[in-house]
Amino acid sequence: MGNGFGSLYIGASGLQNAQYALNTTANNLANVNTTGYVRQQVRFADKTYNKLKDPNKNVNMQQYGLGVSIGDVVHARDIFLDKSYRQENGRKGFYTSFYEITDYVQDLFQELNGEQFKQSVSDLHQAFQELEPNMDNSTQQNLVLEKADLLLSRTKSLYDDMKSYQSNINEQIKDDVDRVNKIGNRIYELNLQIQKVEAGGQETAMTLRDERDNLLDELGGYGSVSIKEDATGFTYVDFESTPFIDDNKCYNIGLQEDKETGFYTPYWTQLSDVDKQQYVRVFKKNEVISTDLNTDVGSIKAKLLARGDGYGTYQDLESEEAYDRISGCTMMETEAQVSALLHNIVTKINDAYCPNKTVDTDVTYTDADGNQVSLKGKKVLDAANCAVGEDGQLPPRELFTRVGMDRYTKVTGDDGNTYYVYNEEDENDPTTLYSLNNISINKELRKQITLMPYKNQNGTDYPLGEKLMSLWNDKGMTLNPYDKKPCTFEGYYDKLIGQIGNDGSTFQSASETLTGALSSIDNQRQQTMGVSSDEELTHMIKFQSAYNASSRFMTVISQMTELIVTGLK
Repeated sequence: MGNGFGSLYIGASGLQNAQYALNTTANNLANVNTTGYVRQQVRFADKTYNKLKDPNKNVNMQQYGLGVSIGDVVHARDIFLDKSYRQENGRKGFYTSFYEITDYVQDLFQELNGEQFKQSVSDLHQAFQELEPNMDNSTQQNLVLEKADLLLSRTKSLYDDMKSYQSNINEQIKDDVDRVNKIGNRIYELNLQIQKVEAGGQETAMTLRDERDNLLDELGGYGSVSIKEDATGFTYVDFESTPFIDDNKCYNIGLQEDKETGFYTPYWTQLSDVDKQQYVRVFKKNEVISTDLNTDVGSIKAKLLARGDGYGTYQDLESEEAYDRISGCTMMETEAQVSALLHNIVTKINDAYCPNKTVDTDVTYTDADGNQVSLKGKKVLDAANCAVGEDGQLPPRELFTRVGMDRYTKVTGDDGNTYYVYNEEDENDPTTLYSLNNISINKELRKQITLMPYKNQNGTDYPLGEKLMSLWNDKGMTLNPYDKKPCTFEGYYDKLIGQIGNDGSTFQSASETLTGALSSIDNQRQQTMGVSSDEELTHMIKFQSAYNASSRFMTVISQMTELIVTGLK
């Protein structure tokens, strides 16, 4: 009888654990499309064995079992694949972000659709071609004015669009940093919850772990992460080689806002002294970007690099040292190159209409403060070789003017001659520069186009037309200080677009390659942690069959016991 009733317990354990296995399988099937869900796998084990009497292990152990139990529900992940996935996800985010930014910049130039920016450069060139044989023709002069105005407005519009996109990238950086902080705080909360659940050593906090692992995968896309889990289930996270989550707290990333541009720079709040304006940046500035050094990881870093820390100007291309500060910053470098193109066109056209010469004699004049100033070495109007407008007035009108500053200052030298001293550009004084935000079409020419220089003492100055046309064939521009092949205005533009296109193609190729690699790694991960509906249905049939077998077993034992009990009457 004891053996019979004991068999009922064995059958009951089979029923119970088959039901547990069915529940686990059903849970897997219910989450087959749930992002980040890890398959739960049932492992059966024997219950404790009882001894019938003192065993002689050399002959017979004389034990009987108490049935089956759930040994473990495996929550299977491959930590090596997880590490590879997070690193490649970050690298993919880096190159994808760069590609999206360069692609957008290329669209701004409307090379593939709409009216190309280059057209405004070519139109001005064409206007000067038509002006050359008709220097005194007011219609052709007006056409030059219109095309110059169009080039100026198109360039300003393009530059403003790039600045606007920089602000858009800046907001993306802010949103990404906010998301990183939110992820970090949630991971810290999950760490504490997992510790509580698993403290007894009897249960695995599977749902909580799934959520945490999914967040860690996402975090890896924003930057370089290093993850370590201790025996209690607590996960420590380093972000960009700095502790981000430890057993004390999640160290949120702060944002330093530039007062002039509004640009945000992420910094470590726990390592910085805000009161003293001492900030420790999350992402190192001027870091060498290399796959070998593992520094090409994270979408936030890519956006910071592409955005830069200011707005590019032509002055950023005037020396290798200045260029090195913006090299690799897609937005700043492109802004600087567009600014340089316009600056060169503007200054060379103005210099053709209003030529200068350098004074090489000891001539002085008295300035407004009564001081004697030497003209030696200074630039003055070359009055003998310049053309004038219809009114014959000196100095001649330049086509592009600086806001609030005349081209020349009229002085009388101690030799009795009148000099028109050129007001040179001073990089320390923005109001003196022929820069995008500081130039406009000459208002006097807008009112009376015939004031445009076109004649000299001998009549129409046709050599001036030839000189203006020669500007478009002059190979006097380079894309950057390291470019050793000078080019024309239009050649410069082609180089600029070619550089953006090449960068975009490189980033696109890297992004697509990494997308494929990431997909391959994820497929390998899914072989371990993913849910296959076909496989789970097979398991369900197997566990249902086990349940049915245990049920029949109990029925047989019950009937046998009933027969024995009723047979005792």
